[in-house]
Amino acid sequence: MIIEQIYLGCLSQASYVVADEASGRAAVVDPRRDVEDYLRFASEHGLRIELVVLTHVHADFVPGYSELAAATGAEVAMGEAAPVQFPVRRLADGERITLGDPDAGVVVEVWSTPGHTPESITLAVFEHARSPAPKALLTGDTLFVGDVGRPDLLGSAGRSPEEMAAELYRSLRSRILPLPDDVVIYPGHGAGSACGKALSSETFSTLGEQRVSNYALAPMDEDRFVEVVTQGLSEPPSYFSLDVALNREGHRPLEALPRLARISPAEAVRRAGAGALLLDVRDDRSFAAGHLIGAVDVGLSGRFAEYAAAVHRPGQEVVLFGSDDEVAEGRVRLSRVGVDSVSAVVTDVSCLRSDPALVRTSSRLDARAAAIHLGAVEGLQVLDVRNPGELVSGTLPGSFNIPLPRLLGRLDELDSRRPVLVYCAGGYRSISAASLLEAGGFVDVSDLVGGFADWQSTAEVTTAG
Repeated sequence: MIIEQIYLGCLSQASYVVADEASGRAAVVDPRRDVEDYLRFASEHGLRIELVVLTHVHADFVPGYSELAAATGAEVAMGEAAPVQFPVRRLADGERITLGDPDAGVVVEVWSTPGHTPESITLAVFEHARSPAPKALLTGDTLFVGDVGRPDLLGSAGRSPEEMAAELYRSLRSRILPLPDDVVIYPGHGAGSACGKALSSETFSTLGEQRVSNYALAPMDEDRFVEVVTQGLSEPPSYFSLDVALNREGHRPLEALPRLARISPAEAVRRAGAGALLLDVRDDRSFAAGHLIGAVDVGLSGRFAEYAAAVHRPGQEVVLFGSDDEVAEGRVRLSRVGVDSVSAVVTDVSCLRSDPALVRTSSRLDARAAAIHLGAVEGLQVLDVRNPGELVSGTLPGSFNIPLPRLLGRLDELDSRRPVLVYCAGGYRSISAASLLEAGGFVDVSDLVGGFADWQSTAEVTTAG
């Protein structure tokens, strides 16, 4: 039996290759859209990918089922309740998929485990058909390490979070918790994913460990479970609804996307002025030192795809700015969340020196300068772009909160004629937000270098002194 986890840290997303070593037959579960890793693993281990299984309609990324099917001829499968408009093999609850010898080979059994979404399935992997219990569970977004799938996302087909949480309770109690402690749990996501609220940084566990450490598996009745798992849920990223719609309808393979045009800096600035998103994918320091007029910064060093999707309007043309390697990486990572409207790139970053009329710099303040700014600038708007759960650590005086994933839809809550100071936890999101405001016509925007962490540290040092 082969179970290979392929983990994508920048999206906190796990996919899997499950195979029978003797027969060489393999299935891939919840693949990402760039499929080279699966093809490479299969080639290195002499495997044939015959099946692609999606555990549910995903909200946070676009799975690479069409890309993998085109490359291998594999069949695409989902649970029988999956509300999709593209052809799939419908997997019934209890259906067994034999990857090897009917008696001695690896068997994957499909379990219907609704709760995160109505159609969610868990895949139980048995070493052979006569095994009394599965060796491992591929739980998708039903059970995470340290958490369970949130019941309020847009795959719930109009059902309330409370109704979905009740279904999740029954799925966990009837299908998963009766299993032995040594069953290995392989989830669909890890820490950082917005598909749960308390995911562990560990990417796999055992059921026994989860009985002890996972708050959602503690002994409790259904009413208490519903209360616990529906409390403290942050608002999901705005692009989730778009990905749900795309993942229900089906998407074009990456190979079908048009080649990118190489355009001049002046043309990029013109397109930004006409409504395109000019996305600078370099790091924040490089962006602050000089960037094209109208550019929005989301650096590749962080959770690029989800924050880039958050500053992108549906269908909006995207122009990428950065080195050849950076824009190539940026396009792939955007495609993972369904942003396929990238049309052009600017890769000659020397234009920032040769075309100064097209270049702007960013105003960035350290904690001491920000403190002076707060007291000296009349009419200052202090914008906190952290998520609501982060505010418990404290806030800057007079600030108000609009999380970065919601800022694009709430720009009218700010006065573009008044100065703005933006901050987040460490500075990554704040420069993205500040550049978004500048691109939107705000005349005086600064962000706090080092974020609230540096603000707190400076205040402690000042107090101690």
